[in-house]
Amino acid sequence: MTRNIVDVEWRSHAHRLAGELEQAGKLTDPRLAAAVQATPRHRFTPTVYRRQSNGRWACQVSVDDLDTVYSNTTLITALTDTEETVLSSSTQPGLMTRMIEALRLTDGARVLEIGTGTGYNAALLCHLLGEQAVFTVDVEPALVHDARQRLAQLGHHPLVVAADGAAGLAEHAPFDAILATCAVPAVPWAWVEQTTPGGVILTDLKVAVNAGSLVRLTRTDVDRAEGRFDPTYAAFMDLRHSPGATRRSRRIHRDHDDAEHRTTCVDPTTPSTSLLVWFLAALELGRDIAHGYTLPPDAGPGYDGPPSAAFLTTPDGSWAEVTLAAEPNGEHVVVEGGPRRVWRVVEHAHHTWARLGRPGWNRFGLTVTPDTHTLWLDRPDSPHTWQIPVSPYPSE
Repeated sequence: MTRNIVDVEWRSHAHRLAGELEQAGKLTDPRLAAAVQATPRHRFTPTVYRRQSNGRWACQVSVDDLDTVYSNTTLITALTDTEETVLSSSTQPGLMTRMIEALRLTDGARVLEIGTGTGYNAALLCHLLGEQAVFTVDVEPALVHDARQRLAQLGHHPLVVAADGAAGLAEHAPFDAILATCAVPAVPWAWVEQTTPGGVILTDLKVAVNAGSLVRLTRTDVDRAEGRFDPTYAAFMDLRHSPGATRRSRRIHRDHDDAEHRTTCVDPTTPSTSLLVWFLAALELGRDIAHGYTLPPDAGPGYDGPPSAAFLTTPDGSWAEVTLAAEPNGEHVVVEGGPRRVWRVVEHAHHTWARLGRPGWNRFGLTVTPDTHTLWLDRPDSPHTWQIPVSPYPSE
C-alpha cells in the first residue's frame, strides 16, 4: 500500500473508529471525537506483533491492516530483547477515550501522563488541550525517543521525558490531572503531592496480577486523596522502575506426596474469572502471587489437550492445585502444601464477597494518605474496610 493511498484511507478509518466508540458509549465528548478522527494511529504503531499458533511473535507492518489498527483493539508494539515478553502496547482506543473523559478536563487543564508508550494517547491529549498542557513520562528511553519524533511529525511538542514514572514530574507540577496507563500496587504519594487540590488521579491499582482495577481519586486535602473504582474492569502492564525490567515469579516446587488433600466448592478459575474475589484474596496473599494451569500428570511431550488443574503459589513456598473437572458432588479436589493453605484464603474471600451481596467494582472505593491505602465498601466510613500494603518506591 503506497503512502499516498494510506494518507487518504486512514482518515476514513479514523472516522469509523470514532463512530464505533460513540455507539459503544466509550466516547461522548465531541472534542475528543475530533481528536480521534484527526490522529493517525498507524503513525504511532508502524509495526505490530501478533502471537502465532506456535507461541512465537510475528512482526507486521501496520499499514497492511488498517482495519485492525483503527479498531478498538490493543496492539502489541514492542517486545523485550529476547522477544519473549511484551514491553509496550497501544491500549484499546475505547479504554483511552473513556479514561480521558473520566478526568473531566476543562480548558487550561494541565495533564501528566505516566506511561508514554507509542505516544498515541499523548497525541489525543495534545489535540484536546494543546501541547503546552501535556506532559508525559516513560521509563523506556527508546520508546520516549520514538514517541517524541512521532508527535513532532504531527506538529505536537509536549514535554516527553524518560524517567521512572513513580516519581511523577515534580519540576513541572502541579497538575490538574495525572493519567497513569500502567498498573501500580499502590498509588505513589508523589502523584498526590503533584496534583492540585481538587485534581484527579486515574490509575490501574493492582495489588497482584489481575487483582484490582481502575480507580479515580480526587485530591481532597493536603494529605488525602479519595475516590471510587471504575465499574468496568481494566488492566494495564505494570509500572517499571528501570528500562526493560519485568517482574518474575519464583518457581515453587509442588510436592503432592507431602500435601493436604480436600475438596472445595469455589471455582478453580476464580483468579481469572471472579476478579473481585481475587482482589480481596490478594490483599492477604500478597503481591508476588503466581497462578496458572497445569497439564495432567501423564501428559507427554506431544500433549495438546486441555489443562487438568489450576495452580496458585506464593513466595513463601505455599501452593495449591485445584482440579478443573468437578467431582460427582460438584466439588473440586484441592491439593495444598507449604506453610499456608492459600486456597483457604481464596475461599474466605469468596465467602466475604457473597456475604456482602456480591458487590461490583463501583461499590468499592479507596482513600490514600501518605502512609495508608484504605479500601472501603460503599462509603469511606464503611464498617467494611481493608488495608492495602504500601511499600516505598522504587521497589524492584
